[in-house]
Amino acid sequence: MVNGDHPLIARQGWPFIGTASALALLVQLTAGGVWALPLWLAAGILAYLFRDPDRSIPPAPLGVVSPVDGKVIAVRQGHDPYLQREALVVDLHMNRTGVYSARSPVEGKIMEIWVVRGEGRSALWVRTDEDDDVVLAIRVRGHPLRPRCYVHIGERIGQGQRCGIVGFGGEISVFLPANSRLLVSAGNRLRAGSDLLARLVH
Repeated sequence: MVNGDHPLIARQGWPFIGTASALALLVQLTAGGVWALPLWLAAGILAYLFRDPDRSIPPAPLGVVSPVDGKVIAVRQGHDPYLQREALVVDLHMNRTGVYSARSPVEGKIMEIWVVRGEGRSALWVRTDEDDDVVLAIRVRGHPLRPRCYVHIGERIGQGQRCGIVGFGGEISVFLPANSRLLVSAGNRLRAGSDLLARLVH
């Protein structure tokens, strides 16, 4: 399945790209194309950074897809601080110049969204139709562009559906039921929505 409910440039990037393009046009009209070139280049770089390509979602009803483009840093048994349970945890690191979109790891209902303002942390809890709980936790550091969520509590979300944006890279943790079957290991590079992290066991 290809998810196409958003444009190819993430909405959060539109104001930056629009501002750079408007300034470039103004400078070009008043001072000439040579002076406007750096601003056109900046607009192009911003469009690249905020690219938001469609992805082919694998037909895996019990699969857990990667929520972001990134590298697996660690796979561990750990404590889920959001649902207060023992969990299987997959930690990923996003590239600062990679695709910024975040996607839901599973299909289900959004049970809760946590946002810690001022700290660049947020989390999304999705419960599948089989009553499996999956939590996507996001942390960003060192820049003012905080994670942004596109969805709301009580809403249904599809596997691999865009659910937010994490600008200029971030650290991601996916908290899974402790009996999930892992499909990745540290060092693997994954594409959001296309590559499987794990399978839920029933």
